[in-house]
Amino acid sequence: MPKMTFFNLPDHKRKKLIDAAEKEFARVALFEASIANIVKTAGIPRGSFYQYFQDKEDLYFYLLDKKLDESKRYFVSILDHHNGDIFEAMVDMYHKFLVMMPDEEEHNFIKNALLYATNKVENSFTSIFDSTYDNNHYYKVIESINREKLKVKEDEDLLSILQVMSAVAFHNIIVKLSNKLSDDEATEQFKVQMELLKHGVYQET
Repeated sequence: MPKMTFFNLPDHKRKKLIDAAEKEFARVALFEASIANIVKTAGIPRGSFYQYFQDKEDLYFYLLDKKLDESKRYFVSILDHHNGDIFEAMVDMYHKFLVMMPDEEEHNFIKNALLYATNKVENSFTSIFDSTYDNNHYYKVIESINREKLKVKEDEDLLSILQVMSAVAFHNIIVKLSNKLSDDEATEQFKVQMELLKHGVYQET
């Protein structure tokens, strides 16, 4: 997390630093990103950077989590729209996530995050269903699920299902970017996988 000195900055200075960081992380992956480039673009001394963030990783995950927060908040409303159907909601959410990247810089930022994903990056993407990240949001999701058609009823089992679904979504976005699939192609592929999860692969005996 940023240090308090960052939040105490005037809005225009904070925005200038964030814009510079986004530009650098859209240009290259985290491990190649340069603090020197960020501070040069932002027009601040290098020493000032460390008054705001511990290191470039600290800044990077602040930006990534901030971008993903919008999707997390949006999921509950999508779930309500689909009357608590987690599979319909997840497909809708997946498609909306793809089209919510408004410009090339935003797209490249997410692309670099996914194509050079670490365990910490994956955790950021799948934290939508992790109570340790946002307990209040987690319970809103759990309470909004329609359990009538589900074989499992316990919160712990629902959480396991949601985590599997989010892992599949995470993998599919990587495949989409790696194979340069269109949004529609990637969404159709994701629908198939959600149907397999929904109905299972074993025949009823």
